[in-house]
Amino acid sequence: MGFQCGIVGLPNVGKSTIFNALTSAGAEAANFPFCTIEPNSGVVPVPDPRLDEIAARIPPQKIVPTAMTFVDIAGLVKGASQGEGLGNQFLGHIRSTNAVAHVVRCFDDENVVHVDGSIDPIRDIEVIDTELILADLETIDKRYATTEKKARTGDKDARAQFEALEPLKKALEQGTPARAAGLEAELLGRVRELQLITLKRVMYVANVAEEDLENLDANPYLAQVRARAEAEGSVVVPICGKIEAELSELEGDEKREFLAEVGLQEPGLDRVIRAGYGLLGLETFFTAGETEVRAWTFQAGWTAPKCAGVIHSDFERGFIKAEVYHYDDLVRLNTEAAIKEAGLLRIEGKTYLMQDGDIVHFRFNV
Repeated sequence: MGFQCGIVGLPNVGKSTIFNALTSAGAEAANFPFCTIEPNSGVVPVPDPRLDEIAARIPPQKIVPTAMTFVDIAGLVKGASQGEGLGNQFLGHIRSTNAVAHVVRCFDDENVVHVDGSIDPIRDIEVIDTELILADLETIDKRYATTEKKARTGDKDARAQFEALEPLKKALEQGTPARAAGLEAELLGRVRELQLITLKRVMYVANVAEEDLENLDANPYLAQVRARAEAEGSVVVPICGKIEAELSELEGDEKREFLAEVGLQEPGLDRVIRAGYGLLGLETFFTAGETEVRAWTFQAGWTAPKCAGVIHSDFERGFIKAEVYHYDDLVRLNTEAAIKEAGLLRIEGKTYLMQDGDIVHFRFNV
């Protein structure tokens, strides 16, 4: 299990440049609006230094990281919910993603035109938020009258869904995204089939200038985005798209040297990936053996059988038990034999909740 993150933003904020750097997929990037027409997708390995540490102690034939998919979605302008620009295509593509990375321009450059003629990150955020809210409101309006009518006849399913539709409709009409409407998870589950866009978690990717990296706190545009994100419970990841594009073309020592030159400990895009994982409450377990050391993504709170199903549906269907120990114990004791001697290898059943960093061998019978 990975997850799909849609990259959105107004034209010419650096969205496709950042996507290219993330995925090395070569999406076209140019200094004019609507450069991206069809969504480009790229599968990106999730950086996790624990894989190398495990492999150093349990040497495998190969190391396989877990992955996530980024989707670069066509630029959006005011009026997209009514079909302006490439709005209808944009809205259709974003519904299929799990989360949203909203690229916001936080740098001045007279050589890169802005679709609205000036730099104002909060205005840019509100343009996209408004269009997404209007699109969700249209979706709810189509379902609202029919559901209300059925609810009045005593239809239990309709009544249950209407209990969620009514407050969501009011929130959207007031300009509040569905995720901020204050509804409990049980109520939101009743409208999940509608694929409301504003229910998706959002992180802001603040695209800053290279010179800003030395003192991000001095960037007034970034300060505005951070304040906005804090107010709505979102996260902000500041990166320099220009530098990330250069880094994506380097490997090994050259990459490390370039990072040192610009004063970075790691590529900003690694932080984007980790922020995306945190956004959705995703965690990682590992399998390790002579064939491979591999990372697997799971949702926090999943049981051992559910996680086994990430590897193969037969593992979940025929689950018997899980032999589990933790990454920290392997690092401390160095071998599986030492872990067993210390009594740290556990046998867990169907109710065990997997933990981030668990190393597991599933026993199953189909």
